[in-house]
Amino acid sequence: MQLSFVLSKYIARRYFMSVMLVLVIMVAVTFLVDIVNLGGRAASRDSADLALVLEMALLRIPYFMVKILPFAVLFGTMLTYLWLTRTHELVVMRASGVSVWQFLLPALAITVVLGVATITIFNPLASALISRFEQLENRNVRSQANVLAVAPGNMWIREGNDTRQSVIHAHEVSASGTELEDVIILVFGESDRFIERYDAKRATLGDHRWDMEEVLISRPDQSTTSVSTLEVPTELSLDRLQAAFASPETISFWDLPGFITVMENAGFSALQHRIHWHAVLAIPLFLASMVLVAATFSLRLTRQGNVGLFAVAGLGFGFVVYVVSDIFIAYGMSGNLPVLLAVWGPVAIFTAIGSTMLLHTEDG
Repeated sequence: MQLSFVLSKYIARRYFMSVMLVLVIMVAVTFLVDIVNLGGRAASRDSADLALVLEMALLRIPYFMVKILPFAVLFGTMLTYLWLTRTHELVVMRASGVSVWQFLLPALAITVVLGVATITIFNPLASALISRFEQLENRNVRSQANVLAVAPGNMWIREGNDTRQSVIHAHEVSASGTELEDVIILVFGESDRFIERYDAKRATLGDHRWDMEEVLISRPDQSTTSVSTLEVPTELSLDRLQAAFASPETISFWDLPGFITVMENAGFSALQHRIHWHAVLAIPLFLASMVLVAATFSLRLTRQGNVGLFAVAGLGFGFVVYVVSDIFIAYGMSGNLPVLLAVWGPVAIFTAIGSTMLLHTEDG
């Protein structure tokens, strides 16, 4: 028997409402926890008041929605089909000849639509708002002054503290940003007072210093001098230099490929951004795998009993899926796994496991 349009619409509507209900509850709880966390971090800053904390927490809501969506799909799927099982509606459907794949199809279709909407709509929105959040956080909570900007053939870095600021420009970058060619360093004091300028053919990032070669030194009211080597102190390190880039979450899915190209052409590693792009691209399939995993444990007839036990097992297995995916991505970030295997491997594995378990349980 083919699943009728009316029945498909009924299942899809109930599934969508369940997912949205779970999503709203989880986002609301996360929002309250985030307010408490941000309030604690900003308590020591005079510039961070309650209004700013609320604004920062609100800016992160779309970001949290994207992060929480897999769990909302997991719990929403189980809630939907456990309800249909409890009310014996699934019994009637099966007695009418409707297979498990047919009444799972509406949920899978809604899930794919949610995944595509997440990529095309919510990800750009979340990226724009989380970028604004990081700006407010760096200015009012962290007081972080390091800024890095990269364009084809140019790199600009600003670093410093309350008494001294440095602006670094380089035409060529290599070794992930630790080796610069054709370097200019402008040093400013308080009230943006110009102190000195260094022009060097090459600069290498050492232990809290730039090792510069063939350097011209210019100071106000003094003649230009030249030295073969010079050490210029810096607060930068390789980790801080890489962290100065815009984080992957602050860049829209559509803009990431171009940003990755610019980074790699500038001599920096774009591994983290490339993995994030594939992770966003895999969202629809990842959400579908969560539906299959949840359905495996929730599509149980009441005559089989232990529905609650299977529900708890399904929740636990869903968390395992999420944790294993994060472990694969961590190995990918460290370079121990290829990007495609780190991102798409767990998705393909758990999709296959969910499908196999459904075949064995329902059709076997």
